[in-house]
Amino acid sequence: MSIVRNQFQVEHREVILRDRPEHMMEISPKGTVPVLLLPDGRVIEESLEIMQYVLDWQLSDIENQWVTRNDDEFKFHLDRYKYPNRYDDVDGLHHRKQASIYLSDLDNFLDDGDINSSLSDALFPFVRQFANHDRDWFDSQTWNNIHEWLSSNLESSEFKTCMKKYKQWHQGDEPVFFPIIE
Repeated sequence: MSIVRNQFQVEHREVILRDRPEHMMEISPKGTVPVLLLPDGRVIEESLEIMQYVLDWQLSDIENQWVTRNDDEFKFHLDRYKYPNRYDDVDGLHHRKQASIYLSDLDNFLDDGDINSSLSDALFPFVRQFANHDRDWFDSQTWNNIHEWLSSNLESSEFKTCMKKYKQWHQGDEPVFFPIIE
């Protein structure tokens, strides 16, 4: 969403991870997405680092605290809540409860109105994943600020642009640029 919001145009290559393109593996052997290849040949392989590059964004102390909590605490519980079968001896409901502590704190933070679009873009995809795992349960929670924030992101033109489906890229395909700048 930061790429769209900043109209930072890239050549988009839709990748299916079970069929990774050779070029992707050459520039980024770890084989995960996203990957941003810069004109000078540098490669950025982490979403947050791509956002920081695109936005020329240095995290403030409070932003860093939220990103760290998201990456170290929330994502740990999110993964075990969504995919308990991938881990030994895991109770998904326990991890949902633990992740809810983070979400309650985020709800209070949102009440203060201190979240900017950059930090929002960094946290939103993870909260969206959590919400979509059991939407009825999530919607029944009293996180009014999170519900409003999530809904606002889901209904945004930036999100709709990001969610457009593309066909899988193959070597030799005509370039596809994203976002389309009119």
